[in-house]
Amino acid sequence: MSDDVAQIAWNDAGLAPVIVQQHDTREVLMLAWMDAEALHRTLTGGRAVYWSRSRREYWRKGDTSGNTQRVISVAVDCDADTILLQVDQQGPACHTGTRTCFDGRELSSSGVS
Repeated sequence: MSDDVAQIAWNDAGLAPVIVQQHDTREVLMLAWMDAEALHRTLTGGRAVYWSRSRREYWRKGDTSGNTQRVISVAVDCDADTILLQVDQQGPACHTGTRTCFDGRELSSSGVS
């Protein structure tokens, strides 16, 4: 295991959340999960690879949809328990066909202080 992969503070399931961001606009595209193997494949392959918790398998973004994520940079937060993936997104990032997984899903902020 490379030092890059070994520094991650994986959760009890061996996973870490991944915030995926468009590299030039800083737009947050999606949240996904990686394990050590997915991170290794991402770092060595140049395209985003994630672990699907529901299907229990690896998936390289865009292999079935054509909406690929070319990796620009990979970083970790201060606790090394969250990964920030900056990508060049081609096509929609969300499986619903929207640009991001957060389009049109704002919660009401009434009463929030």
